[in-house]
Amino acid sequence: MTTQTSRETTGTTSTTAGEKAAALRALHVPGRPLVVPNVWDAASARAVEAEGFPVIATGSAAVAPVLGYDDGEETPVEEMLAAIARISRSVGLPVTADMERGYGLEPAELVERLAAAGASGCNLEDSDPRTGAMVDVDEQAAFLGAVRSAAADAGVDLVINARIDTYMNGTGDAGERLAESVRRGRRYLEAGADCVYPIFAAEAEAVRALAERIEGPINILFRPGTPSLGELASLGVARVSFGHGLHKAVQAYTARMLTAIRDGESPYSPAL
Repeated sequence: MTTQTSRETTGTTSTTAGEKAAALRALHVPGRPLVVPNVWDAASARAVEAEGFPVIATGSAAVAPVLGYDDGEETPVEEMLAAIARISRSVGLPVTADMERGYGLEPAELVERLAAAGASGCNLEDSDPRTGAMVDVDEQAAFLGAVRSAAADAGVDLVINARIDTYMNGTGDAGERLAESVRRGRRYLEAGADCVYPIFAAEAEAVRALAERIEGPINILFRPGTPSLGELASLGVARVSFGHGLHKAVQAYTARMLTAIRDGESPYSPAL
């Protein structure tokens, strides 16, 4: 497997915002994917850093319940940005923030507030977080382009990971979803995205086709049934995310510990 960790790279000791963003962007290498175990608070971010990963990535579906909200932009934007800022302050690595579809912020304000929170990058998705309806490709490309322009105007280097929700909220058969994902991916890269994220694309041949036909860095969500990290590298993937999977597993393990305590047993049994 040829995935990257901070022990293998040299750019992750950068201290300025621009250097961190440049280091984050440079880690998106097709065939040598950046692996980002998504975090939900400062403690989980420090754990990821301690294991030698070069980047911290938040996941909205993990951060939201920690803050007491449901995913889908139910978290007040001030609270989400405050959580991102706490995570950024707790580590020395570039932080890329899952901002769903921007929480209603105009591009200039979104860029400004991400920079203030210490984020070097962000995820922006192309379906409505509240309804699941796909956003028109032209509208989304214009939005991404406006974010890129706002960052340039503000002198902020921001790494944009454009999520494609065709496999989650789109319509049509497998071939039609693939074609639409490729169309959207190319448009988003042209608009200024650095990487595109066809979430829920999991079948090996589809992943290979996406990597080849989009002709730019792609991010794949790792979950049960997804090809191994080594296989994803061989398919040309540039980034691998875990979404809220780790947080979900931690919560499930905590629930088993609590059940053991309730039943008068040790919560530290290896059987848990």
